[in-house]
Amino acid sequence: MESQTSATLLARLRNVPADQAAWARFTDRYGPKIYAWCHQWGLQQADAEDVTQNVLLRLAEKMRAFEYDPAKSFRAWLKTVARHTWSDYWSARKAVVAAGGSQALEALHSVEAREDLVRRLDDEFDRELLEEAMSRVRTRVTPRTWEAFERTAFQGQSGAEAAKALDMKVATVFVARSKVQKMIQEEMRRLEEQPD
Repeated sequence: MESQTSATLLARLRNVPADQAAWARFTDRYGPKIYAWCHQWGLQQADAEDVTQNVLLRLAEKMRAFEYDPAKSFRAWLKTVARHTWSDYWSARKAVVAAGGSQALEALHSVEAREDLVRRLDDEFDRELLEEAMSRVRTRVTPRTWEAFERTAFQGQSGAEAAKALDMKVATVFVARSKVQKMIQEEMRRLEEQPD
């Protein structure tokens, strides 16, 4: 699977929704990723396949109005659509199961526990992704630039306080913070789009 988002492919899907070749390429490219997420979120093979199909159907509707922004992560947006579809799938199953009494209630609790676990794992993944991105960016900037970022972004210091402590101009502190934030966002995007 290619690791970069294809702006050309996304534009074809938007401009020519009936382009079967483009949809086949999109499905080949992103279908396995969607399926893998569904499997990670606790679905059995058949259920993961069903939800993957539902995600692709939703995308067929959404892609008509979708405008690709290279400054944002398409993969993150796709994962959000998949997560909503997965959640809708579980909600529908809960409604069916709810009529089944205590055994259904027990199953429902296990689903809720699984959803909570998945949410925690996603949070942990996001935290690890941020830490890895920050670690990589830190080696690419000067120690003073990093400290200006750290003081204003994490320690809650104002630009003036950080500037005074680092003997820098306030504007320089804000430029440093903005530069580091942008680099971290770009690094997170690169990490997120790497094939698993």
